[in-house]
Amino acid sequence: MSQASRALAYAFETGALAERRALFLRAEDPPFAEIDCEQSFRPDFLKLKRAKPRIESGTWPLGLVLLTKHKEENFANIARAWALLEPGGMLVCSGSNDDGAASLEKQVGKAFGLGGTLSKFHCRVFWITKGEAEPPAYWRGLAGLQPVGDSTWLSRPGIFAWDKVDDGSALLAAHVPGDLAGHVADFGCGWGYLARRMLQPAVTHIDLIDAEHLALDAARANVTDPRASFHWLDLTREPAPATYDTIVCNPPFHTGRASTPALGQSVIEAAARALKPGGRFYMVANRGLPYEPMLKANFASFETLADNNKFKVTKAIAASAPSSKAEPLRRRHSR
Repeated sequence: MSQASRALAYAFETGALAERRALFLRAEDPPFAEIDCEQSFRPDFLKLKRAKPRIESGTWPLGLVLLTKHKEENFANIARAWALLEPGGMLVCSGSNDDGAASLEKQVGKAFGLGGTLSKFHCRVFWITKGEAEPPAYWRGLAGLQPVGDSTWLSRPGIFAWDKVDDGSALLAAHVPGDLAGHVADFGCGWGYLARRMLQPAVTHIDLIDAEHLALDAARANVTDPRASFHWLDLTREPAPATYDTIVCNPPFHTGRASTPALGQSVIEAAARALKPGGRFYMVANRGLPYEPMLKANFASFETLADNNKFKVTKAIAASAPSSKAEPLRRRHSR
């Protein structure tokens, strides 16, 4: 449980706030029963007993929002929760000071007027009552898909690099070869930038896989080719839906604000398991991350295709299947 979740629970345990039927956006462990939880991040969703990736309709007397490090996502979630509140309902937000909760509290207070606040566990909890004031139009607009810069790409807050093509993905896209064929996959597809590059003439099918449901919503809008399918999975815990001729990946390496190289290492292992014999794996990563031992342990070979002193693009080849002649020989030697 995050410190923000602990602070939220504290507000109810101490009686500062009263329990009522509630919805909870970016939910973690609910502070009491009778809460409808929304959690679009698959690893956190799987920890909840009763949750949906998206709550679209209904009304509640109480709304809870767990704030994230992304300011625009917080604006969007506050606007969405506000729209789902009954008239006179209460909206409660909790977030870490390190994620800018104090600043957001001031902005929410300016827009609506605060009903109360408390500070605990290096977090801020603040609440407002739904009256006639409406969230700013900018906040409401962020709840839907937005253009990425001046392009035709669409994205939304809450997705990695939601408002730009990140430099790592751009470098990887420049080194995806033009001879892809068969069944391919984008592990951690985000809003679909790399997947479009992979949809080459000889490709028969592409699986776009991401742990963030918001990313898949955007990817569906950006990748409309009938060869594409979309999968909401935590590849560190759940198997890929198929085996592949080629996998492309810009693996995640953060949990919240903390650097978590083991997360990227788990995705590399998942890619190795999901490749067909002799299949290819193309990956971009910050050059300082400790991924080479994992590549060496899980692939027959690998090589660096590009290194710009910030990001490194690597190509790895899965081991080939043993030949029918080699298998009996191996069995004889093992006796």
